[in-house]
Amino acid sequence: MRAWWKWLGLAGVVGVAVSGAAVARRERQRRSYTPDEVRDRLHRRLAEAEGRAQ
Repeated sequence: MRAWWKWLGLAGVVGVAVSGAAVARRERQRRSYTPDEVRDRLHRRLAEAEGRAQ
């Protein structure tokens, strides 16, 4: 019975580590945009949202 809890704990630790790595990767990708790229993307998303609202 003890081994079951150890495996469950290990799976939890691995899950947290993988989630943290995914978040860090996503943050690096987000920061690689230039300010002009961010502005263009926001304008495009706003235009799409306004188009859907009508």
